[in-house]
Amino acid sequence: MSQVLHPIEKTIIKLLQSEKNLTELQIMEKAKLSMDQTRRGIEWLRLKNLAIVEESEKFFLTLGKNGIAANTDGLPERKLVNLVSNASVPFDDLRKKLLDDMNVAIANAKKNDWITITKNESGSIVSLKSKPDQTSEEKILAAIGHNKIPQDDIKDTLALESLKKRPDYIILESVKTRTLSLSEQAKSIDVDAADSGAIDVEADVPRVYAARTHPLKDTINEIREIFVSLGFSEISGSLTQPGFWNFDALFTPQDHPAREMQDTFYIKDKLASNFATASQINQVSASHKKGWKYPWNVDVAKKMVLRTHTTCVTINYLAENKPSEARVFSLGRVFRNEKVSYKHLVEFNQVEGIVVGKNVSLRDLMGIQTQFYKKLGLNKIKFWPTFFPYTEPSLQTMVYNEKLDKWIELFGMGIFRPEVTRPFGITRPVLAWGGGIERIAMLKYGLDDVREFYNNNLSWLRSTPKCQ
Repeated sequence: MSQVLHPIEKTIIKLLQSEKNLTELQIMEKAKLSMDQTRRGIEWLRLKNLAIVEESEKFFLTLGKNGIAANTDGLPERKLVNLVSNASVPFDDLRKKLLDDMNVAIANAKKNDWITITKNESGSIVSLKSKPDQTSEEKILAAIGHNKIPQDDIKDTLALESLKKRPDYIILESVKTRTLSLSEQAKSIDVDAADSGAIDVEADVPRVYAARTHPLKDTINEIREIFVSLGFSEISGSLTQPGFWNFDALFTPQDHPAREMQDTFYIKDKLASNFATASQINQVSASHKKGWKYPWNVDVAKKMVLRTHTTCVTINYLAENKPSEARVFSLGRVFRNEKVSYKHLVEFNQVEGIVVGKNVSLRDLMGIQTQFYKKLGLNKIKFWPTFFPYTEPSLQTMVYNEKLDKWIELFGMGIFRPEVTRPFGITRPVLAWGGGIERIAMLKYGLDDVREFYNNNLSWLRSTPKCQ
């Protein structure tokens, strides 16, 4: 049975029946095909044993930045020879003129027996023995110049190897060439009559990748929808915050390690103005002085930072609205000055929710969290007592991961401390919880490295199902 041939294959076969042994580039130009079409056609013919592909490699030389400079201004040893050509020159004077080239210039000039070095009371003196003719290395630099030449054109291999050892003098470029010729079977194929009107029903159809949202964005949207379905409203705030709202309003002392440069990104030479009312500033100051026993400094609170959490948005909302009842959440990017690893990034997405009510309790908070996780498909949940600076009591949520066969820490939660809420006139309990979205997404998509979300791996992005 004759083989079914694609039009590209026919074009290449017909060309090679009239012209033997052509390179990929020659085939592309003569057949008026794109490089992708040419390579695809060659591979098809090779797999059908209709073509023979021979690969060859050729090396080319160009000058690096130091080689270009040496070709224009001279090699270091040539500069040295020129400086001492008329008279002996003190060692120190040469160093001032040759700078970083001094050591290599002296070494090569001595190796070539061009100079003598003598000592007197004032120091070392460099003298010329005889001015040398153009060296083999200089001839190679001149031969290459601003061109790219085949390495085989340089016959003095020792001089070439010497130049290659000098940093940034010679750039070696490898060019691989594939040459195509027809097999005996292909030489006799009548491409004009071959498989006339035939259709290859087994041929692969073109792959079409429809546009889609990023898997991490899908997770963010899913979390947003879950909060809305539980009766919450979304609030938002700026990515940049005064230290007052990011730290002070949350009862974080001004000497806390989290506020140091190694943990927080500060905006250089930028101070906040009109960031809070005089009453809010006074009440927060009094809370710090009473609770932490130190002189609170408003200038520290003015420093602008990239927000380290979304809680700054929450506390600002409470301070401005003083709600007696509320269900709100905030979702967005936060920043931490941490070392990047498989589980940490310097910026990531975080979500946080709060509930304000007359009789709300920790039991209500655990119930909301349980519902939230179940809607995400996480059914095995437990809560673990822990410590957080601005909630008391505080709990850590743990969910069981079947694939990893272990418990994973997710959101932290608790009830805002009175030192956080009372300075802003909030007297009812405030349930609060939050955590990183990437960690949830890692569980959903079975990843063990958070950096995979940002690697732009098209193969993974295209193959990941939208519904988990």
